[in-house]
Amino acid sequence: MRDDETVTGWALAARSGDERAVEQFVRATQLDVRRYVTHLSGDPQATDDLMQDTYVRALRSLPRFEGRSSARTWLLTIARRVVADRIRSHSCRPRLAATDDWQSAAERVQPRGVPGFDEGVALAELLAALVPERREAFVLTQLLGLPYAAAAGVMGCPVGTVRSRVARARETLVALVTDAERAEPGRQPRTLAGAAAGAGAVA
Repeated sequence: MRDDETVTGWALAARSGDERAVEQFVRATQLDVRRYVTHLSGDPQATDDLMQDTYVRALRSLPRFEGRSSARTWLLTIARRVVADRIRSHSCRPRLAATDDWQSAAERVQPRGVPGFDEGVALAELLAALVPERREAFVLTQLLGLPYAAAAGVMGCPVGTVRSRVARARETLVALVTDAERAEPGRQPRTLAGAAAGAGAVA
């Protein structure tokens, strides 16, 4: 599990221009940022641009980062604004990507050849069926492991709202898995259901 205290220490050290600390901070957080902006934007093809914009803004803002929240929470809040700005600039609501795009995005952000990889790809497909608010809450707490309070800070809503969105997202995902099991009995739904309804993040 990622050590948020260590990552925050790197961010604080990077404020003074410590290039090694900057490199460690980016390396430790880039997978979470990639996953988050991919799922939040619904546009996997824009992921690299969104990541670049996120880190440009973050590195410019580092001198003002005081460590009042974890650096990861602070960075994901910036990433959320970057995605929101992109959506506004295109004057459209968030759209759900095609299944093939979601699968490609999942393959890019997850390691290959490890247990659960196939289930992770399938879960990414299922996440596309969630409304954006529930998908974001689920990704932050269940995939990125943020505590509910930290996720609430990123999303700008009460903790209870995050809990409710996660609970409803789980219900939807489990229902979709159940439907898939009926339609395709050989699709290993039990493992996938476990991923969808698994233990939540730290409260």
